Amino acid sequence: MKKAVFISGGSKGIGAAIAEKLASENYRTIVSYKTNKIKAEELVNKIKDLNGDAQAIFCDISNRDSIVKVFSEIGSIDILVNNASITQHKSFLDISDEDWSRMQNVNLQGAFMCSQTFIPGMLKKKWGRIINIASIGGQWGGIDQVHYASAKAGLIGLSMSLARIYSNTGITSNSVAPGIIITETTSIIKENEKKQLIKNIPLGRFGISTEVAQAVSFLASDNSSYITGQTINVNGGMLRS
Repeated sequence: MKKAVFISGGSKGIGAAIAEKLASENYRTIVSYKTNKIKAEELVNKIKDLNGDAQAIFCDISNRDSIVKVFSEIGSIDILVNNASITQHKSFLDISDEDWSRMQNVNLQGAFMCSQTFIPGMLKKKWGRIINIASIGGQWGGIDQVHYASAKAGLIGLSMSLARIYSNTGITSNSVAPGIIITETTSIIKENEKKQLIKNIPLGRFGISTEVAQAVSFLASDNSSYITGQTINVNGGMLRS
């Protein structure tokens, strides 16, 4: 039987690359979206054209009722990829309480609520994978994205905590921390800024979404059975430079 994977925020960027990769490896792939219905459906159709098994489903990750509704529609899953995320560039003193709360609700609380919702089904199967898409920002902090970096740091902490609680039940929990990846989000970086950033990346370039998807694919598989509570860095060596 195919293993089922739920990918939050899977309609574009890293989420879409993960969906395509896992679908190509014979997983039943559920792609959630909040605002990008058309892109999610286009992605699903692309996967189906390649004989993959996929569906798109609406889910507001910041709302528990929405997550529970998804669970009632798709049933238990084997792999949870907490990928949904928002960003905002703002200097620290300008971040409002509303900015802070919204960032935590989507980037951290959403993963917490999804995990609470889907873990019981994994416990019944005595097998599961929780993969949280964190960020290099959650490891070394942020300057104009303090609230984003804080949420991603919390996500890494959530991964480690769930690993301590559930690893002996057959459920592993890990984070993948991308560095600067070429997506719509990073497309706003100006050319002069890109050149400066690349100087600090030992591999000398930005990453691509499929490279993150490869790491997720490994963590989703049985090949990662003795890896839990870890953060897999996909950053071209940037963190240690």
